[in-house]
Amino acid sequence: MTDCIFCKIVQGEIPSRKAFEDDLVYAFHDIHPLRPTHLLVIPKRHIASLAEVGAEDEPVLGRMLSVAPRLAKEHGSPNGFRSIINTGQVGGQEVAHLHLHILGDTKPVGPMLERD
Repeated sequence: MTDCIFCKIVQGEIPSRKAFEDDLVYAFHDIHPLRPTHLLVIPKRHIASLAEVGAEDEPVLGRMLSVAPRLAKEHGSPNGFRSIINTGQVGGQEVAHLHLHILGDTKPVGPMLERD
């Protein structure tokens, strides 16, 4: 997708602070971190959101989740982390490219959801 910021990051057209890369996924530091550890793990192939995945996407989804614990530990959150996938407008998704947030610290990251 030519206008997707995350596709441009994967292609090297927009710089990022890479944390991990393999044939399926690319992980990088969030430019506006909410915690000391805040990484994004994205599929290299454009998938707009979790709402659009199918059985053919199981390998990339598995990879996204399987690299998360190692990345959290390597980047400053050795005792756990929060993983978040915002999906669509209701879920608060801001970039239309599937991405997994990894949030962590050396202390708890706070409440999961705020009440309306």
